[in-house]
Amino acid sequence: MALTTRKLDDFFRGFLDMDGFAGMDSSMNGIQVDNDGSELKKIAFAVDACQEVFKRAIDAGAWLIFVHHGLFWGKPLRIDGGHRERVRLLLENNVALYAVHLPLDQHPTMGNNALLMEMLGVKQPQPFGMYHGRHIGYKGELSTPLTVDEVVKKISYKDRPPLGVYPFGKKESCTCAVICGGAAYEAIQAIEEGVDLYVSGETNHTVYHHAMEARLNIVAGGHYSTEVWGVRRMMEECVNQIPGLDCEFIDVPTGL
Repeated sequence: MALTTRKLDDFFRGFLDMDGFAGMDSSMNGIQVDNDGSELKKIAFAVDACQEVFKRAIDAGAWLIFVHHGLFWGKPLRIDGGHRERVRLLLENNVALYAVHLPLDQHPTMGNNALLMEMLGVKQPQPFGMYHGRHIGYKGELSTPLTVDEVVKKISYKDRPPLGVYPFGKKESCTCAVICGGAAYEAIQAIEEGVDLYVSGETNHTVYHHAMEARLNIVAGGHYSTEVWGVRRMMEECVNQIPGLDCEFIDVPTGL
């Protein structure tokens, strides 16, 4: 049976809590740009919806592009400038765009945060990081105490350098909390909950002194680098569950 965008949407919604985040996630999760109903023979996976990703995916023969950061974020956008060019590339090449934001961050086994916890060796991760009434991240006890340098090595994609490392606390952390991407201010929640280490994609000037005074270690792994994991895990799930589907990851790092 041919795989269409609607069938793929049903597949993803079967395990990603898209409806549960509908009232709090500004991203338009799901199909953002549809195709003409053609069969999806190849899917490209990437972190960001941008012209470089689109061009490389089209050159690779993709029929749909799955991204973490889509084109639409809860408000109307004029179809002009760079945004128009992105939409044009998709429409003229009959390539669909599918985006999943917070449901992919939060998923307990295949999400960005859960996979980061797995890489760090956290035992029995617990929900962490309240955002609009829902926990997005996870916290827990590390199976082996880690220095911040060891943390960086474990979570760095292709050994790329982190955005920032702030060893304000213990030489070896025994507990940690994780929220990928742009969750700098949730370091305050990490302080309140008494963990040794906070891992996110970014940090913030305002948070610096709070963390230093509370002796909280922080690793800002980079917004992009902390969010490749869920996208790649979605690609693996498609390969494993959809026979004959060709998939490819398009790596366009920002260094941020």
